[in-house]
Amino acid sequence: MTSAFRTFEQFVRNAGGLSNGPEADEEKGVQSHPFDERNIHPEITTVALKLFDDGHYSQATFEAFKYLDNKVKKLSKIKDSGHKLMMAAFAEANPKIKLTALSTQSEVDEQMGYKFIFAGAMSAIRNPRGHDNLIDPIDRCLDHLSFASVLLRRLEATLA
Repeated sequence: MTSAFRTFEQFVRNAGGLSNGPEADEEKGVQSHPFDERNIHPEITTVALKLFDDGHYSQATFEAFKYLDNKVKKLSKIKDSGHKLMMAAFAEANPKIKLTALSTQSEVDEQMGYKFIFAGAMSAIRNPRGHDNLIDPIDRCLDHLSFASVLLRRLEATLA
């Protein structure tokens, strides 16, 4: 999402009285939603908000990272998923998704770093919630959803 879109989104929220920031909400006795406080990506919100609001924090995390996995799969046109998908999609040699121009060593290093970050997120965050019956506390879920939002925004910045 572009910064212009984020600015427009905040403008609409403010104009509609949805949120004028945490301070204004507190004055009205209204609590802002943790997704707004954490700036959770709107696409992550679409797949995770109801689960989160219903207290299904591990499932909300799982759905957010599953969404990210499917987004990378669609963009890269690679049939794999999870760790294997990320390693192939963001590979420094012949990547399906180029996060940098790969023209300097620093850009190659950044591409490699994100390859491991995306792959690690699938292995360490998504997979345990898809295979095990984990119960995450609310703060861990919000941290995970914030992290998924960072990764999704990084992916979108490449496409812009």
